[in-house]
Amino acid sequence: MSLLTVGTVAFDTIETPYGKAEMVIGGACTYISWSASYFTNNIHLVSIVGDDFPDYELQRLKDRGVNMDGLKIVEGGKSFFWAGRYHNNMNNRDTLVTDLNVLADFDPILPQAAKSSKYVMLGNLTPAIQKSVLDQLDGSQKLIALDTMNFWMDIAMDELKEVIGRIDLLTINDEEARQLSGEHSLVNAAKVIHEMGPKFLVIKKGEHGALLFCSDDIFYAPALPLAQVFDPTGAGDTFAGGLMGYLAKTDDISMDNMKRAIIAGSAMASFCVEDFSLNKLQILSMPEINERLERFKKLMHFDLIL
Repeated sequence: MSLLTVGTVAFDTIETPYGKAEMVIGGACTYISWSASYFTNNIHLVSIVGDDFPDYELQRLKDRGVNMDGLKIVEGGKSFFWAGRYHNNMNNRDTLVTDLNVLADFDPILPQAAKSSKYVMLGNLTPAIQKSVLDQLDGSQKLIALDTMNFWMDIAMDELKEVIGRIDLLTINDEEARQLSGEHSLVNAAKVIHEMGPKFLVIKKGEHGALLFCSDDIFYAPALPLAQVFDPTGAGDTFAGGLMGYLAKTDDISMDNMKRAIIAGSAMASFCVEDFSLNKLQILSMPEINERLERFKKLMHFDLIL
């Protein structure tokens, strides 16, 4: 099934305790598309870049089956740029630079073929842009997912809640879930957020895995213990890409399959953090991915005699 992803395609400069990577490829749409491409090759990307973005990186996405008709390239423009420095615990980071550049004027126009995508992943953008995309869809969608952050909750909560009321799956972290719901308990937070509209809620907890909520059904997906985490940048978007790519491949949005999709997303995110930028995601093979999925299966499986 087809997958539409809307978000940023960008440059990053990243500092971690293990090194520095300058002007590397980043952006939510980029990570989502690369991750999803290992499960489905019917992906529509909608984003904006300047003409400074390397053609060969766009071609690599095309070679993965990503339709780039929705990518606007602004002649003479500069692509979105973010720079950040991670603390020693790799959970906290400081933003050093945010240059919106062409993203400041991003007004996504969906190509006709993208309007009927059965699966939609709205990356972390302003609620106004996310609403604009929803208004352009033809209504045939099977599942619409959305990612957001506390910044939009701070400055555009009402507009964000309006958009959340129109989607099926929300992915946020634990602190964002608490802010959005006004509840400290994540179980109670999930109940409040379900009442806003989404059938499914994924609460990401970084190195502690993710929680999936659907009504009273709760599933916990652990993060894979890794010997080394080099760069967490893009891990959440890579998770979303694996999740949505798996759903598009299997075309099944039951709770049982949603659990499998969460594990697929977790597996892809575990690769992402092992190197800077897209370095690991761009060289994976399906045998490697399947082997990692087996590791998750062994990590979670046990027999219990009562």
